[in-house]
Amino acid sequence: MNQPVDTGAFASGLDKCTANFTQLSPLSFIRRTASVYPEYPSIIHGQRHFTWSETYARCRQLASALSQRGIGAGDTVAALVSNTPAMYEAHFGVSMAGAILNTINTRLDAATIAFILDHGEARVLLTDKEFHATAHEALGQCRRKPIVIDVDDAEADGEFIGETEYEAFIGGGDKEFEWSLPRDEWQAISLNYTSGTTGDPKGVVYHHRGAYLNAISNIVGWNMGHHPVYLWTLPMFHCNGWCFPWTIAAVAGTNVCLRRVTGANIYKAIADQKVTHFCGAPIVLSMVINAPSGERRTFDHKVRAMTAAAPPPASVLASMEEEGFDVTHVYGLTETYGPAVMCAWKDRWNELSPNDRAQQKSRQGVTYHALEGLDVIDPETMKPVPRDGETIGEVMFQGNIVMKGYLKNPDSTVSSLSNGWFHSGDLGVMHPDNYIQIKDRSKDIIISGGENISSIEVEDALYKFPGVEAAAVVARPDEKWGETPCAFVTLRPDTKATEEEVIEFCRDNLAHYKCPRTVIFTELPKTSTGKIQKFKLREQARELGSPA
Repeated sequence: MNQPVDTGAFASGLDKCTANFTQLSPLSFIRRTASVYPEYPSIIHGQRHFTWSETYARCRQLASALSQRGIGAGDTVAALVSNTPAMYEAHFGVSMAGAILNTINTRLDAATIAFILDHGEARVLLTDKEFHATAHEALGQCRRKPIVIDVDDAEADGEFIGETEYEAFIGGGDKEFEWSLPRDEWQAISLNYTSGTTGDPKGVVYHHRGAYLNAISNIVGWNMGHHPVYLWTLPMFHCNGWCFPWTIAAVAGTNVCLRRVTGANIYKAIADQKVTHFCGAPIVLSMVINAPSGERRTFDHKVRAMTAAAPPPASVLASMEEEGFDVTHVYGLTETYGPAVMCAWKDRWNELSPNDRAQQKSRQGVTYHALEGLDVIDPETMKPVPRDGETIGEVMFQGNIVMKGYLKNPDSTVSSLSNGWFHSGDLGVMHPDNYIQIKDRSKDIIISGGENISSIEVEDALYKFPGVEAAAVVARPDEKWGETPCAFVTLRPDTKATEEEVIEFCRDNLAHYKCPRTVIFTELPKTSTGKIQKFKLREQARELGSPA
């Protein structure tokens, strides 16, 4: 409930003006850093190195070049680009022109990209030459025909399909371009589309205020300090890189671009560039801990990793700690600017055993500094569930880092923001210490014989089986029980196991009704951000039908 409006002395003659009020926007960060630390390194990409004064000038050139083509307020500039200097610059230059940046998942199919370009009404498309074939096919399906700018990269192969190349395009822009902050911090800064696994993707709209505040929350929550060296293992197209393009500008850090995310490349960057921070899904952590000895490099400095997506198995977190990495677990959605919840660490937990520490870290945690409200709520009554760590409800959010809404989709916007909360669709529990823990997506809960089974709990048990590299659990139809857990497992190359061995292991570690009745050994389908595509596994499980 909001406080009553003050109508007394403190409300009279004390109005906002240019001297005492500025709209919040992450564009402020790069201007400050270019002024204070102009000679500090901003971007490293292979043989290309830039300083903050150079990056700021290039962003202004991009804004100028866009303005010269009539791109401005309310226009969308789409980017189908890898983690490169051009992609980083787009996070500032597009907004400096007053336009909205739409970063597109580079692994999407042509039909989906065409839908996004049309739905977002893209006036310009920046496209990496590596993705020329898909981009060309998508453009052929578009009703609208955007200006196409090719991004050349020495580390990629491909062809040009646009009217000009990025360097030539910004070369015509003014390095001293006079840009301004938005008139209103509620103004859109970016457009991010959800995965669309159950239909057309929805366009999530961010505003300048939320981008500014979440970029700051990244700094405070992660204790980043000044001049970190940040490795781009997380795609910048994913929730605008969790707002880290703006974060790194704020702390005058160094962006180390990484086009190919592999264990070898991660270790090389850590050793050669002295990387201090990187982000990614649990699959990125698995790359690190499962890298063969020939790909590993030694390093003698602290490296911090931030991970999200599916809750990382406690065994993975424990292995990362053994390798010398400090892992912070965060949680959020596209609709919350990426991370909005973090497992804030408490010193007394350092005294726990490694396994118990990992169990604590696997919880999602508490609000980011810029998130106002977080609770686990019964969606029927809209009342918080008991703080007992057992009662399941829906995780809901409130605050400045919740999206404006879904583009051109008022029904979904109203329903998702109803009753004063953003409804995440994630199911979790609230522990007595006010830390939340995700138990499942609502569509991933397995109901067997009337009992709810958390697929995450079963997966965590599977990861403890020796040799399991990846695991996912979904429901398989069952005539007797309604449905039962079906496990899809990827083993490490040097490991062998049978279905019976895995099931027996689970029966030793879980209540028997929670154990998988079926185990399939296979490679798991994943998105470009490392998330396991459970909808594909659910389809396979449905096709199996009920066990005989």
